[in-house]
Amino acid sequence: MNAAAGSPSTAVFVPPHDRDDQVRMRHAHAAAARTFKVTPTGPDVWGWQGRTLGRRAGHWWLRLVCAPEDKRNLRLWEGTATAHQALPAAVPRPRLHDVLEWSAHGHAYRAELSEYVPLPALQAGGPVLTADLDLPSAWWADLRRALEATSTVQTDRQAVRQQWIDKNLTRFLGVPALQVSAWTTGHGDLHWANLTSPPLVVLDWEGWGLVPVGFDVGLLHAYSLTQPVTAARVRAEFAHVLDTPAGRAGELVALAQLLQVAGRGGHPDLAPHLARRAEHLTGTPVPIP
Repeated sequence: MNAAAGSPSTAVFVPPHDRDDQVRMRHAHAAAARTFKVTPTGPDVWGWQGRTLGRRAGHWWLRLVCAPEDKRNLRLWEGTATAHQALPAAVPRPRLHDVLEWSAHGHAYRAELSEYVPLPALQAGGPVLTADLDLPSAWWADLRRALEATSTVQTDRQAVRQQWIDKNLTRFLGVPALQVSAWTTGHGDLHWANLTSPPLVVLDWEGWGLVPVGFDVGLLHAYSLTQPVTAARVRAEFAHVLDTPAGRAGELVALAQLLQVAGRGGHPDLAPHLARRAEHLTGTPVPIP
C-alpha cells in the first residue's frame, strides 16, 4: 500500500491533509538529501496516508518513512533493509545503498537511498489493473523464478499471521477459518504497481515475510479480476500453485484481506469481483462490501 522504493511509477497517494505535516515531511526529506549528498529533482511521490515521501535524485531514489516515535511498525520499518540483506541476487529489485534514522519532536524518520529504476510500473496510480496486459512469456518466467528464489529465504518475519486468519476469514468469506499448513517466504504485497514492464523488477519489499503458499499469486490474481484476459493468464502461469489445496487456501486469505480493504472503502470497483471469486472457490455467497 505504499509508494515503492526505487521507482516513481507506482501507487501514488495524496499528500497529508495537514499542511504542517506536508512541510515537516518535505523538510525531513531535504535534510536526508543533504546528509546523503544527493540533489532531489523529481516530483513528490507520497505513500499511503502521507507516511512516506519519495523523490528521484539523479540515479538514486530517496524515500523517507515517518511514524510516531512510539508507534513504529518494526516489520515495515526495517523491511527494505532486511530484504536487501536476505534476498538472493536472482530476485530483481532496487538495491539499497544507505539508510539514515533519526527522531525529532515525537516523530521517527527513516531515509532510504536506493537504486533508481527507470522502468515504468505496469499499473500507475494504484494496484488494481485497469487494462489487460500483453506480457511476453519470458517476463512470466522471470516472475516465477523471482518468487521461487524468494521462497528459499529463511526468515521469522511474518507478512500474514494465522491469528488474522482465525479472526477474519469467517467474517469476510463466510467459511470456517482454516489452519494454514503450508507457509513460504513471499513479497506480501504483490500487485501490478509493484512490478515493472520488461525487464521485470519487483518493487516495494518493506512488507516481505512468511505468507501462506498461494498468497502472493492469489493477491496478484485478485488485483487482475477487473481484466479477465490478464486474470486468466495469471491463473495459467501459476496453475501449479493456485490449483493445489495449499494454493487455494492462500488465495482465500488474499481475497479476505482485500475484502477487508473494500469494506473500509478501498477499491470499490474491485469489490464485486472479489466477492464472486471467493464464492467460486468456496461455494458460499459473499456479500459485496
